[in-house]
Amino acid sequence: MAENKGFACLKADLKEEQLQNVYIFYGEETYLRTRYLQQVRQLLIPAGFEEFNDHHLNGKGLTVQTLTETVEAMPMMAQHTLVTVEDMDIFKLDEGQRNALIALLEDFPEYCTLIFVYDTVEYKRDGKMKKLCAALDNHACVVEFAQQERAQLINWLRRRFMALGHDIDPAAADHLLFTCGTLMTELVPEIEKIAAYAKQERITIEDINAVADPVLDARVFDMTNCITAGKYDDAAKVLSDLLRMQTEPIVILAAVGKELRRLYTARMALDAGKDRFWLKQLWNMSSDYPAKLLLQAAKKVDHDWCSSAVVRCQKLDRRMKSERGMDSEAELKLFLMELAGAR
Repeated sequence: MAENKGFACLKADLKEEQLQNVYIFYGEETYLRTRYLQQVRQLLIPAGFEEFNDHHLNGKGLTVQTLTETVEAMPMMAQHTLVTVEDMDIFKLDEGQRNALIALLEDFPEYCTLIFVYDTVEYKRDGKMKKLCAALDNHACVVEFAQQERAQLINWLRRRFMALGHDIDPAAADHLLFTCGTLMTELVPEIEKIAAYAKQERITIEDINAVADPVLDARVFDMTNCITAGKYDDAAKVLSDLLRMQTEPIVILAAVGKELRRLYTARMALDAGKDRFWLKQLWNMSSDYPAKLLLQAAKKVDHDWCSSAVVRCQKLDRRMKSERGMDSEAELKLFLMELAGAR
């Protein structure tokens, strides 16, 4: 996955200390978004003058007139102002407000940097609004903060652990990313817990397993892996833990369905003589680590079991979504028992 153009542009702007007037920040990697917002703030706003030159606006119900007044307010004892607007859905503005925003973008004060930040509202470009899209293309830098690739994440993990007096090798780093996900925002507290727990300088997989909180996909992988290994009691314990955490049965089933489909393709890969790199590419995985684990699990079941498991899961999914009064937790437990029995 290549770095997106807007993100590369923002980094270049910061390096050259020459920011553009308008940015749009969106994407699921909130850790990076917060970090780069802070860099922009440090570059533009002198310490002690934040109250006068650093303006924050809530986009809900915000009019373009109010936004324009804030943008056009002159800086005080500084050369620049910064205006951040959170969750303003500019593509849902009425025609008059859209035209006012276009006019602002086309005649924007040089001393101001405006950043539209999308957090709880999705940034979704509406191509039918051609004038607004053209104005954004001409006057705004759109920056997506997407999940980072494996190499970037592993380097980042090493730097975070080194700052806490530890080191981590690529194998343990892959296990951490598989266990806790690849969002930096979610990884930061896990890194701190693991570093506090570890007794040696080198972080081990055992250290990670001891204190890390696995994401749902990792828990479900453990559950299905227990079933393929003939350890139903262990699988039932994982399910009970998920239900105790108030994870909805339909959400668990959806994750189980995804894992069973991946397991099925892993079994097909084995039967066709394919390797983990083929499986990695098929599922667009960030590394071959989960593909390797899938192939190991697939060796314990045959093609018919995998096919039947996927079909059963689909049937239960339809029933959960259509039948009223169903005891979904009981049905989910029964489904796992049937998978184990079929094996």
